[in-house]
Amino acid sequence: MMSSNSRSSTRRLWVPGPVIIGAGPSGLATAACLKEKGIPSLILERADCIASLWKLKTYDRLRLHLPKNFCELPLLPFPKDFPTYPTKQQFISYLELYAKHFNLEPEYNNTVVSAEFDKGCGFWKIRTSVGMKMDQETEYVCQWLIVATGENAEELVPDFEGMDVFLGPITHTSSYRSGECFQGKSVLVVGCGNSGMEISLDLCNHNACASLVVRDSVHVLPQEMLGRSTFGLAMQLLKWLPVRLVDQFLLVMSWFMLGNTPQLGLNRPNLGPLELKSITGKTPVLDVGTLAQIRAGKIKVVRGIKRLMRNSVEFVDGMVENFDAIILATGYRSNVPTWLKEKNFFSEEDGFPTQPFPEGWKGQNGLYAVGFTKRGLLGTSIDARRIAEDIEKQWKVKAVQFMAFANSSTSPP
Repeated sequence: MMSSNSRSSTRRLWVPGPVIIGAGPSGLATAACLKEKGIPSLILERADCIASLWKLKTYDRLRLHLPKNFCELPLLPFPKDFPTYPTKQQFISYLELYAKHFNLEPEYNNTVVSAEFDKGCGFWKIRTSVGMKMDQETEYVCQWLIVATGENAEELVPDFEGMDVFLGPITHTSSYRSGECFQGKSVLVVGCGNSGMEISLDLCNHNACASLVVRDSVHVLPQEMLGRSTFGLAMQLLKWLPVRLVDQFLLVMSWFMLGNTPQLGLNRPNLGPLELKSITGKTPVLDVGTLAQIRAGKIKVVRGIKRLMRNSVEFVDGMVENFDAIILATGYRSNVPTWLKEKNFFSEEDGFPTQPFPEGWKGQNGLYAVGFTKRGLLGTSIDARRIAEDIEKQWKVKAVQFMAFANSSTSPP
């Protein structure tokens, strides 16, 4: 930073390079790509650590669902001794190593209140609140703003009838760590994505009686096929075959390996898994053992919730069952519309860029987005590189202009 001054209780700081909002994998990857090109950046993070979602809001048994070669960030691979599917702690240690390797030092406990492009001066103004009491304000002024808060900034909590009268705990997966404390209890898991499926399995392994709410259709695929990761195999086939043909192959192989999932209450969507992912962003579930427990009757599949009562839940099919606790595997949402004043690049409805991948990384007036591709860490790496390359072009132009100005100022009359 080049200069600062105080006016009332607000500091104003000029940042010569880009300001990056968010110190998760997306923010770290973009800062590293910029640094590799000699461009400094400032990372603002509301938590007190990097990768706060991974460190503070994930369950203990979590592993990467895709092989590590699809999840590494730019310029630094995973350690060679890491397994194919790194654990939560291994991934966190990789991110810490990544930040240390590139000497990335975010400004923590810095919550962005607003970010707005000032057409008068041609710069972005980012206001933040700092400290436990949020009573210290700072305004950062910069030419480039990179939104890296990602798809999972805030918990998505549904509003079921009767949530205020249910006597047991209702917990979002962001607060779930292990099924150990639910041993011997009847637990309802709401949501059948990868997290809901895996938490149901974790509860089952800790001798809890788990029921899984499956409201909509869902694709469940084996994690590996023919000795390779299903994702890697699909990506390889897509180089040669159209997506619908690859989808047919995946579904046939899944039927042979997993059986007829609709018989278990898991109806498949009309669109194939890859086509559905491309159109809606809905990720297929990669099975890590949950289906075997459903088939064995240890995990029960139930329909959508109609309402909650004191000790029980009524489902849309009229069935009523007693439960001791409810876990909401209902996902997260973007929080960008709550603080970004620009209304054209990001949708106010879902907080995602209005243009889908691969076009949703660049807006106007030096605004960028990373981590919103609905394609995981692979999409993050692609966008981080693009952003760094785009800013580098502008950075070089600025450097040439500065040198020309400096030479003209020092030339003799």
